[in-house]
Amino acid sequence: MKKSIRIALAGNPNCGKTTLFNNLTGMKQHVGNWPGKTVEKKEGTFSFKGEKVSVIDLPGTYSLTAYSVEEIVARDYIVKENPDLVIHIIDSCNLERNLYLTTQLIELGANLIVALNMNRYACKRGLEIDEKKVSKLLGVPVVKIEAIDETGKRELLDLAIKSAKSKRKSENRITYGKEIEEHLAQLENFVKGNLGLRTAKPKWISLKLLEKDKEVIQAVSKMKNGKIVLKKSEELQQHITEVFGDDVDASIADARYGFIAGLLKESVKKPKVDKITRSENIDKIVTNKYLGIPIFIIAMYLLFQITFTVSAPIVDWIDGSIGFLTEISMNFFESVRAPAWLTSLIGDGIFGGVGSVLVFVPIIMILFFIISLMEDSGYMARAAFIMDRVMHKIGLHGKAFIPFLLGFGCTVPSIMATRTLESRKDRIVTMLLSPMMSCGARLPVYVLFTAAFFAKNQAEIIFSLYMLGIIVAILVGFLFKKTIFKGTSSPFVMELPPYRLPTLKGSLIHMWERGKLFMIKAGTVIFGTVLIIWFLSSVPFGVEYGSEASAVGIIGKAIAPVFSPLGFGNWQAAVSLFFGFVAKEVVVGSMGTLYGVGEEGLATVLQGSFTPLSAYAFMVFVLLYVPCLTVLATIKRETNSWKWPAITAVYLTVVAWIVSFIVYQGGLLLGFT
Repeated sequence: MKKSIRIALAGNPNCGKTTLFNNLTGMKQHVGNWPGKTVEKKEGTFSFKGEKVSVIDLPGTYSLTAYSVEEIVARDYIVKENPDLVIHIIDSCNLERNLYLTTQLIELGANLIVALNMNRYACKRGLEIDEKKVSKLLGVPVVKIEAIDETGKRELLDLAIKSAKSKRKSENRITYGKEIEEHLAQLENFVKGNLGLRTAKPKWISLKLLEKDKEVIQAVSKMKNGKIVLKKSEELQQHITEVFGDDVDASIADARYGFIAGLLKESVKKPKVDKITRSENIDKIVTNKYLGIPIFIIAMYLLFQITFTVSAPIVDWIDGSIGFLTEISMNFFESVRAPAWLTSLIGDGIFGGVGSVLVFVPIIMILFFIISLMEDSGYMARAAFIMDRVMHKIGLHGKAFIPFLLGFGCTVPSIMATRTLESRKDRIVTMLLSPMMSCGARLPVYVLFTAAFFAKNQAEIIFSLYMLGIIVAILVGFLFKKTIFKGTSSPFVMELPPYRLPTLKGSLIHMWERGKLFMIKAGTVIFGTVLIIWFLSSVPFGVEYGSEASAVGIIGKAIAPVFSPLGFGNWQAAVSLFFGFVAKEVVVGSMGTLYGVGEEGLATVLQGSFTPLSAYAFMVFVLLYVPCLTVLATIKRETNSWKWPAITAVYLTVVAWIVSFIVYQGGLLLGFT
């Protein structure tokens, strides 16, 4: 069997790396986590001129120095997995910053190609880049591309296949100064004589030891004669520090930037006066001190308004189709005189439970598609910047708002994204607050209840819930800052990528990745939970299905009094919330199973059990109460302790009860029903 060519894509965040990955692989990709790491791993395949190519999208990183988990993952893959080729995607508008990673990839000895991306933006800024000179000075092939379309794609792939087969290694052309070069050579010879290296170059290991790279130091310490090598490295570090009066790693970084400065002087022509870019003009309005937050709120409102307007006819069609299939199935089983339990399982359990959740797939898909457009355009990065002032009020900074934004899709990646925060306090606080951001799993509950009670203003009601989650998170965060998490917040420095026109292909892929998870959950977790609820609704055998005398009715009646002050003290609501702990979509599936009706019929049934006020209070409770099991498991993995998941589960449920109580009882006092 012909072996596939393995290519790794490396690059800074916002350089167009993932856009190129999507362009190359399309739907032939899968997403998971790196082994032992909570960092997203994307792999895909494609064929070119008869060659099968496997592509890995490495985490976005500014360097290969082991400071963050992203840097460690990217470097470890190149060193240990030894891909056939590394393609480094560079933002042509930010060459100096991007080329720093290039120098480190060259030091690593990777088989490297540099792909200069976003050249149209560079041209608009008056930059003229001579890629042939860049290639000559770096000593690696360089090609100009546009990741969003086919520009340069064929040339890049031709070069990639040729380079991958050549197995060439990059030659380091950086000079670090006479003193460092002499000591580097001494240490390299010492490393060669004492360490049995298989996967890494002795010179690169020596360079990392002089830079005091913790990961490399730890790895060397475990080798035979490792301690001798480390002692020699420390002696040389001390001598270099005495000579330069500065840390060795700072001197090496200066040498890299010096090499980059010389390269740019030779290969890039800049305008005499920097042009004001379109992004800068837009940001004068979008990130304005006074206009920024109102614009963000309007953008979120339009997000929901468009979602419901576009999805309405599709939802109606799917709902009608499920109702039609339910009727046909029930008639068939009755005609063949199937056992009553089987007819109930199909009608009440599967169609009533899972079917009532699948109706919301179009809404979730469209929501994810629009969010993807906002992310790919560069606006979501501005949202984090805009919220920086607000986040400081709760002891965090704008960077912590990025996990919050991810939480609108799913809380699990939101929790995982806290890894990007430098301080443990910031990570813990963000983990505690992130579940208040309304994830996509809660959306079916909102859609069901707003359709039943607020049909004329669905978007406005759901928008209010999303905003309420943010407001409550800010208030709770402020309380945390004044009590258990005292202290000043970390400084916030964040890159704002240029505004770009999102690609349809890229946005569709992002939509599919996220929406697929919802459908998988509907087919596994929700289906399994619905079967359990159907069984509990049917036993003891002989009782009326889903009645108070059934096992599920007994459970519900025991829990229901807790929710009576909130306006939804019926046992069906209690059972749905109880099983919603497994997954929030199960709340709708549970109700569909308990009432034995589809989405349209369920909306009608709910009007007899809830009032508009109690329905809103119920949605508020679903918004804020204990997150699903997967989220708690992720918090445990991130904190390496069961303490924080337990605290999260308890405190969020208490907050949900208090806020729902205020909503319902306050509404009654104001005369609402």
